[in-house]
Amino acid sequence: MKVINLHQEEQELILLAVDNNRQAQQRIYTLFSPKMLSVCRQYIKDIHQAEDVMLTAFMKVFTNLKNFMNIGSFEGWIRRIMVNECISFIRVQKNIKFTDDETFFEESYNNIESQFSIEDIQFLIDSLPDGYKMIFNLYAIEGYKHKEIAEMLGINEGTSKSQLSHARKILQKQINTTKNYEYGTE
Repeated sequence: MKVINLHQEEQELILLAVDNNRQAQQRIYTLFSPKMLSVCRQYIKDIHQAEDVMLTAFMKVFTNLKNFMNIGSFEGWIRRIMVNECISFIRVQKNIKFTDDETFFEESYNNIESQFSIEDIQFLIDSLPDGYKMIFNLYAIEGYKHKEIAEMLGINEGTSKSQLSHARKILQKQINTTKNYEYGTE
């Protein structure tokens, strides 16, 4: 069995892609596009628009590949470009306004993974208002802190916390409604 150093292979691919080697660029795209489409889909409900945003973001990846400093993971660097491109797309398309309501509640929520399929969870998240959905994805899915989200979106940190709190309440209400419907208690 031959052991392949994936990190070294990735670095070689990056160097070739920086030199506009189309095969290397295609390989990078093939390796990362399924995950990155999933990232875009978390923010953008329409699959065709999510694909368009992903393609635009990949163009930015290849344009800025020379700026990748090998600090952190390459996939993480690409993912950040995808998230930023999604945010830009949503801002232009939806003209989202965030309310400066800084009241929020920290509540604990049960793990719902075992109760719902990934498609069900994505459907629930998709039904959130765009601002709530964006903050929820950035915080709960991407792992950004409220301070980072506030900087990315040009909002107050309290607004980020408030939007997340409202998103969680809506999701919890939807989950409870779905449970009640499934068990015939509604």
